[in-house]
Amino acid sequence: MSETSAVTLPVDHLVDLWPERFSSPDFRLGALLHSASVNASLVTTLEVLESELVDADKCQLGALYGPQHGFDSTTQDNMIEWSGFTHPRLGVPVFSLYGKHREPTPEMLEPIDGLFVDLVDVGARYYTFIWTLFLCMKACEKAGKPVIVADRPNPINGVTTEGWLQQSDHLSFVGLHPIQQRHAKTIGELAVQFRDGMFPEVDLTVLSMEGWDRTMFHDETGLPWVLPSPNMPTLDTAIVYPGMCLLEATNLSEGRGTTRPFELFGAPYISDSAAFAAKLNRLDLAGVHFREASFLPTFQKHHGEVCRGAQFHVSDRNEFRSLEATLEILKLVREDYPGFAFNPPPYEYETEKLPVEILLGKPVGDVFSI
Repeated sequence: MSETSAVTLPVDHLVDLWPERFSSPDFRLGALLHSASVNASLVTTLEVLESELVDADKCQLGALYGPQHGFDSTTQDNMIEWSGFTHPRLGVPVFSLYGKHREPTPEMLEPIDGLFVDLVDVGARYYTFIWTLFLCMKACEKAGKPVIVADRPNPINGVTTEGWLQQSDHLSFVGLHPIQQRHAKTIGELAVQFRDGMFPEVDLTVLSMEGWDRTMFHDETGLPWVLPSPNMPTLDTAIVYPGMCLLEATNLSEGRGTTRPFELFGAPYISDSAAFAAKLNRLDLAGVHFREASFLPTFQKHHGEVCRGAQFHVSDRNEFRSLEATLEILKLVREDYPGFAFNPPPYEYETEKLPVEILLGKPVGDVFSI
């Protein structure tokens, strides 16, 4: 364990926390992981499971599972599916939960007696890893198999919330259960909420972390930042993401294809980045300054075209409200730039409602004048 860590993760001392009732050389454990599943010393959770549990005859690995972006976190974009495979070293199946199936099938759960989950969330409702957990809990409840969740800090603190609950007819894979856009919960707390609200019969165990204060941002935990998905490279990205993910539902570039996704934003139809940034700064939004910026996306929206716009520079992350800022940006762009448009479906497997509506969790007309 890192000597500088203020927070001790369950995977930093898993052998001490592992429930005795799951300790048997015959217990077939499944593990839902991705590339950010590491302990404070950057040892992968898979290695921890092998060294602390399997080698100690506390379980055997029956199968592995991966969420959106893949078990190795290699797929870039939304709705880019990946296929399962056989783990080259362990010889066990690695099942994709972002492909033909997002909820594990009975056949996918057959090789295991219980499911261990260690995923890094970023504190925003749209981030689909929590919904993969949700669907795993649903499937495990039906199959009568326990779920063990390793808790982790909310990287953008566990105090500040933003947004509103989705309407019941606007649930989707970017929100299968009503929570706010910025929910201020840990993945373990969400697992308990999902059990209490939806899956009362699931056998859930949450392994607790130590030393986390709800006011902490990730850089105050002493834990290393490992990007949990290809376009979530830094804590700065996570801080702006609860609002800026809305740009995925528009023809504004959210900076994918650059090294600062969700911080850089713009479009070819914005001709003057200096004027644009000045308009944004006149909004006098709390805790942020907008710097004029131009960029050339290397993939995704406006690939190969110069986009003019701005970059977020958050000066006070405790005062900054990403959702409020993004809604103000969208209102300004819609009023001042005729080239702006909301994207049509599909988006995250929703084929009828506008992408912006499933991200907002309610009709677009409730937020923007149409």
